[in-house]
Amino acid sequence: MKTTSINWFEIPVRDIDRAAAFYEKMLAVSLKRETFHGTPMAMFCADVGGALIKDDKRKPTADGALVYLDATGKLDDCLARVVKAGGEVLVPRTDIGDPGFIAIVKDTEGNSVGLHAPRS
Repeated sequence: MKTTSINWFEIPVRDIDRAAAFYEKMLAVSLKRETFHGTPMAMFCADVGGALIKDDKRKPTADGALVYLDATGKLDDCLARVVKAGGEVLVPRTDIGDPGFIAIVKDTEGNSVGLHAPRS
């Protein structure tokens, strides 16, 4: 049985619509919008769950934990869309050896977020 250390993550945002539009455009995916216990969310549909959350108790930051999103087979495409979606590429596509390639971007909310693509 395969296990993973992460089962949920949350990326804090100031503007849920702006942030969701950024991630949808950059990753070429759709996020599921809903409100959970009064907190607006835009959820990633993936094996490991996670969401963008608008919660006044949590603030976007470039200095906190760094979450890497799956960019399998589309890292270069994602990076090509970052600026058009309102973000910034902080670390371009970088070869990290056997695990593949990473990049780090800044989203529209000020969060640093990693992208990872395994070596094919």
